[in-house]
Amino acid sequence: MSEVPQIAFAHVGLNVRDLERMERFYTGLLGFIVTDRGDLGAARLVFLSRDAREHHQIVLVSGRTENLDYSVLNQISLRVPDLAALRYFHAHAAAYGGSDIQPVTHGNAISVYLRDPEGNRIEFYIDTPWYVTQPLRVPIDLAKPDAVLWQEVEALARSLPGFRPVEEWRREIESRIAAA
Repeated sequence: MSEVPQIAFAHVGLNVRDLERMERFYTGLLGFIVTDRGDLGAARLVFLSRDAREHHQIVLVSGRTENLDYSVLNQISLRVPDLAALRYFHAHAAAYGGSDIQPVTHGNAISVYLRDPEGNRIEFYIDTPWYVTQPLRVPIDLAKPDAVLWQEVEALARSLPGFRPVEEWRREIESRIAAA
């Protein structure tokens, strides 16, 4: 069996109903900039990035049908640097049309989930230094001070199946990947 070449996630494309509204959400709340825009046949495209090495990390494409009442995309997950960033997105999402805002912990991460103006789920998260068996989703209160919140998340993680330092879990996964 030949070795599978390395891959890296590069970008996601979203079919959208209201291109301008979606552009405002992703540029306003998330700080993406428009790197290009144009037409491709009947479709209008807006390319967005926050990384100069990436022409686009998100591309918005017009043409999502009106009768599709759900998003076929499960979620877009975005890693942020700290609890302050999670609090920022939690506090500001509604002003840009975000809804269904939920802060939770997974034991191995602390997340804020929300929906963009067309119902696509977005997760903002920070990793914790622990691994616990997944899936897990427990509501948290981001209004608590950092130290209190971290103590609560750690206490929860320690009480769950599979608890161990994430580095130990990563070494196991690296071994499994190498063996595959």
